[in-house]
Amino acid sequence: MDTLHLSKRLQVVADLVDEGARLADIGSDHAYLPCYLVEKNKIEWAVAGEVVQGPYQNAKKEVESRSLHDRIAVRLGDGLAVLSPSDSINTVTIAGMGGSLIQSILEKGMEESKITGTEVLILQPNINERTIRDFLVQNQYEIVEETIVEENRKIYEIIKAVPSDNPLTYSEKELLFGPILLEAKPVAFIKKWKSMQQKNQYILSQMEKSESPDEKKLNTLRKELNLIEEVLS
Repeated sequence: MDTLHLSKRLQVVADLVDEGARLADIGSDHAYLPCYLVEKNKIEWAVAGEVVQGPYQNAKKEVESRSLHDRIAVRLGDGLAVLSPSDSINTVTIAGMGGSLIQSILEKGMEESKITGTEVLILQPNINERTIRDFLVQNQYEIVEETIVEENRKIYEIIKAVPSDNPLTYSEKELLFGPILLEAKPVAFIKKWKSMQQKNQYILSQMEKSESPDEKKLNTLRKELNLIEEVLS
């Protein structure tokens, strides 16, 4: 992967970014995504944020090697702490992290007024997608696009959300599976949830053999398994 050839999942993220956006890419690694978007003239300006020194240096080298330092600011810092009001960011991308970590980055960013809740969010959690959707509902964000892709035998979901003027509600099924993915049910979606069905069935069978099973966990697992079976039926 490089700035000319993004990975499959990052290409989806790039495609979801609006024309003319001012982008904050958090956990940018080599800054491939903002470099690609700037070179395609799709975005106006970007901040590439990294919390780890190694990836930060990689991003700096990539931006400098492509002479894009006038349109991409590479910054070292924790999550959205790299942003300032003068950046006028209107789009945030966070890809390749767990859902819980993405949630905490966004919550902290809001608490510290690094973002305002008016930004477009494009998020690619590696796990715990439900956590992301819960966060979006709680913060009055509407899910407008969802994509699921398989790459290197792993399956990824990408979620795009925009601020809503009205409170939103999603059903348990929509929160777990994604409101848009639930309607479309593409091949990767079916593959993912068939795998999750088998995994949950095994875990449930093992827990039920325990002399003192955790009833709360058992009930949660049974509930999720029932929803999966309904969706796959």
